[in-house]
Amino acid sequence: MLTSKQRAYLKSISNKLNPVFQIGKSGVSASQISQIDDYLRVHEIMKIRVLDNSLYSAKEASSEIAETIEADVVQVIGSIGILYKKNQKEPVIKLP
Repeated sequence: MLTSKQRAYLKSISNKLNPVFQIGKSGVSASQISQIDDYLRVHEIMKIRVLDNSLYSAKEASSEIAETIEADVVQVIGSIGILYKKNQKEPVIKLP
């Protein structure tokens, strides 16, 4: 669980990031979830975009992915969700 200070710090980091994954009309698949987990293991933070033709909202998709891979949803704005998962072995981001 993130504190408000940590969440604000992660939001500031994510401002310069572009969405890495897109969730389309087929929804969230197991292969996408494993790719997202692998990406977060290396980078710790990422943006996902939920396309307009998707059956999911950005909040629903972000929550489902975060629950499955035990990550945190930092923020959801419009069709963009920001996910964070700390790398226990080699942390990249040092939270306040």
